[in-house]
Amino acid sequence: MTVYPNVKLNLGLRVLGKRPDGYHDLESLFIPCDGFCDELEIVPAPEFSIEIGGPCYRGWDPSEDLTARAWRLLQDEYRIGPVRISLTKNSPVGAGLGGGSADGAFALRALSDLFGLGLSDDALAALAARLGSDCPFFIYNRPMFVSGRGDVLEAFDIDLSGYRIEVSVPEGVAVSTKEAYAGLDVQGEVLPPRGMPASPLRDILRLPVPDWRGRLVNDFERSVFPAHPEIEALKERFYADGATYASMSGSGSAVFALFPLK
Repeated sequence: MTVYPNVKLNLGLRVLGKRPDGYHDLESLFIPCDGFCDELEIVPAPEFSIEIGGPCYRGWDPSEDLTARAWRLLQDEYRIGPVRISLTKNSPVGAGLGGGSADGAFALRALSDLFGLGLSDDALAALAARLGSDCPFFIYNRPMFVSGRGDVLEAFDIDLSGYRIEVSVPEGVAVSTKEAYAGLDVQGEVLPPRGMPASPLRDILRLPVPDWRGRLVNDFERSVFPAHPEIEALKERFYADGATYASMSGSGSAVFALFPLK
C-alpha cells in the first residue's frame, strides 16, 4: 500500500501562554496543502523493517520515525503483524509544515486499512494524539480550528477557492520548534503586534482574505524573523509579487502566500 502524506499550513497562530504541564496553549487554523507530499509504502513482511530516503531526509534514526512508532503503537494495541516501511521524504524538515506528523498519521490509517482494523477517524485521531500534537489533524485532513496545546480540533468552514497557494522555504534554513518558542516573550506570553487589537482569531478568519494582512498574524514571526531575516524577506517578496496575504507557517521556515486567481 502506498500513500502520499501532504503537509499543512497555519492560517494565523496565536501563542496564548505557557501551561503548567510545560506545553503552550495556542490557537490556529490548520489547512491541508499538497505543495509537498512524501511517499510512504507499507507492505506485510516476515519481520519489521523501515527505510527512509529522499531529498529531505536528514539522517535521523529510522526506528524513531513517527511511521515506525505508528506501527509499534498498533502492534501493541491490536497485535498487527510485521511490515516493511519505505518512506521517501519530499517535505522540508524544520519548516513548520508538519510533514513528519503527516507521515505518522497516514501510517496509522494505512496500517488500519492494511490489516482490516476498521478504525474510525475519531479512533485514529485518538491514537495519533499519542504520536504528537499535530498528528490528529492529518487523520481528518480538512480545515480544522486547533486550540489547547494543539490537541483540540474543531471543523471550520473556509473558502479559498478564489486563490492560488504558493509555498516556499528559504534554502538551507530550518527552524526547530524549541528555537521558535525560546524567542517568545517572557513565559511564552506573546503580546499582539504594536497598534493592533487582540481580535479573536475566529473573527479574523471570517473576514475577507484582503482584510487579513496585518490582522491574521503568526506570533512566531516575532521570534523567528530577527534570527532568520531571509524568512521575513521571502514573505515581503510574496507581497511585492502581488500576494493578497502571506505568512510564515507554524514555527517556520516555510512561508506561504495566497494569490488571487485571474
